[in-house]
Amino acid sequence: MVINSDLLEQRKKISQHRPKFRRQESWRYKRLAENWRKPKGIDNKMRLQVSGVPALVKIGYRGPKSSRGLHPSGYVDNLVYNVNDLLKLNKDRDAARIAHTVGKKKRLEIISKAESIGIKVLNGKKPESNPSKSESISLKQENN
Repeated sequence: MVINSDLLEQRKKISQHRPKFRRQESWRYKRLAENWRKPKGIDNKMRLQVSGVPALVKIGYRGPKSSRGLHPSGYVDNLVYNVNDLLKLNKDRDAARIAHTVGKKKRLEIISKAESIGIKVLNGKKPESNPSKSESISLKQENN
């Protein structure tokens, strides 16, 4: 189920009219990447906004404020470091994204708590469980 579908639709409609901002003459030279760089030359046609030349990045091309920060599922994306951060979220509006610095043990705690509360976890794939230390020790003893 997608929440905030009207906001997502509005954002999509606006972004369809947004030009693809490319670095000047990146189409001409292979060594220049396409990612945006502001043109700064004295006689640069792109900087002077001559017609027929690609557009400059401007504030007017920005998306609607209400739909900024929304995940494509419609939830507001929130970074979570521990279970207490998870408890501050609203399950109807917010989704959790577990920070990459969180370890395996705490990640499992966060995922299980989120399932019990009913909060969607965007990167909540459970890590594969490795055999515990006692199991690995018993396997070594059997082999010797």
